[in-house]
Amino acid sequence: MILIDNIIVSDEVVEEDFVCNISKCKGACCWEGDYGAPLEDEEKEILVEIYDKVEPYLHQENKNVIAEEGLYKYYDEPKEYGTALMPDGSCVFLVKNEIGIASCGIELAHKDKKINYKKPISCELYPIRIDNNAQNGFINLIYDKWEICSNLCKNDKSVKIPLYKFVKNALIRKFGQAFFDQLDGAANHSKSTK
Repeated sequence: MILIDNIIVSDEVVEEDFVCNISKCKGACCWEGDYGAPLEDEEKEILVEIYDKVEPYLHQENKNVIAEEGLYKYYDEPKEYGTALMPDGSCVFLVKNEIGIASCGIELAHKDKKINYKKPISCELYPIRIDNNAQNGFINLIYDKWEICSNLCKNDKSVKIPLYKFVKNALIRKFGQAFFDQLDGAANHSKSTK
């Protein structure tokens, strides 16, 4: 475990290697699971603000569900807001290309410079999950091992990237460059002492 300010980083985040092999999983994390991508409070407002620019990237079925259900909802099980889901369980922002690989309508609009918001931070950080512990004031960063991606990605032994480096840009976006530099320094120190 590494502690930086009030952020606890699990050992797996720095010790485990991870590379997303989207050609194998086809973006299954966007359509598997029981609830939508976790959203921070300000992200709910952002989704409302940017939706008119994201809407052209979505399939009509997605637009219909959003019109009926909304962009996000509260999920009782994890006790948090997340993106709304299609009837098949996929995220309402999911679009698939001609060979069935998922992408995010929000991210497509961002790539086309229609919006400044890339996508929910929980999506960019995945497979790291943020667990806010309100009781003790700490934020826990944990590796959410899920067979749909970890088994497929672990099969690719040709590339070895520590998980925290794989999501470097997301960590910097969420916690800042100084946090990432401290984490990287602590991880390198830990590796050199083993």
